[in-house]
Amino acid sequence: MGGDSPEREVSLASGRAVASALGEGGHEVFPIDVTFTGSFPARRIWDVLDSEEVRKADLLFLCLHGGFGENGGLQALLEEMGLPYTGSGPSASMLAMDKWTSKMLFASAGIPVPDGFPVGPDEDGKVLEEIGLPCVVKPRSQGSTVGLSVVREAGKMKEALERAGTYGEVLAERFVPGRDLTVAVLGEEALPAVEIHPKHEVYDYTCKYTPGMSEYTVPAGVPEEASDALREYALRAFQVLGCRDFGRVDFRMDPEGGIYCLEVNTIPGMTSTSLVPKAARAAGISFPELVERIARMALERR
Repeated sequence: MGGDSPEREVSLASGRAVASALGEGGHEVFPIDVTFTGSFPARRIWDVLDSEEVRKADLLFLCLHGGFGENGGLQALLEEMGLPYTGSGPSASMLAMDKWTSKMLFASAGIPVPDGFPVGPDEDGKVLEEIGLPCVVKPRSQGSTVGLSVVREAGKMKEALERAGTYGEVLAERFVPGRDLTVAVLGEEALPAVEIHPKHEVYDYTCKYTPGMSEYTVPAGVPEEASDALREYALRAFQVLGCRDFGRVDFRMDPEGGIYCLEVNTIPGMTSTSLVPKAARAAGISFPELVERIARMALERR
């Protein structure tokens, strides 16, 4: 847990919650705050992976959100070292973090996605001409809506591209008005959809992690047909990327009931109040049981 990405604090909260749940289940747990660059008062990942406590561990439960922890880099390293871990493998993690590539794979599997394309810092005119307003501008490979903007005025496009560009390559896509929905996947099962009611126009970083900035309906108050479609699309998106164990698939539903897949999160938030645990509770699965099931799935691969 921890890491150096903009999602560091969320990662620490997830790690503490998971460690507590595993401890309640009778497991011996060693929480480790890691760093990849040395910019935080935490242990360097290279020292951690070579430590006796990790070498002797039955399983590494990954709670590293964003960056190297979620883009397949850490997973590839763990595979090379023969260390067992939870969650998706290197390829699936890399694909899920790349919002453009994953969008193309979703579309190829018959999953509706918003129109969009990668864009350079000086292509504001192209975005305005081909997508129009309003539109979403976001980093191609970031989580927690870090760097995301909803652009409604042509004069704000350049600023939005620059903001997203501070995190790397940029993706522009059509803004889908309507409702925020998400579906957790546990193994081969899609859990009940969650509807998110953010105080802001989009479910941004502030709404995700500031108490009182969002409300939730679980299960989501959508027609049965839409609920079935959401769960079907979630499983299909999970499978087309090659994900495993658990994850979360985010959607928007427009006023006409059209469903659009936005992204797959391979290491979603895992505090007791995060979206995946909320969905699990709606399915009758407690937080300790959820964590235990994820760990068991990973251990079965050893």
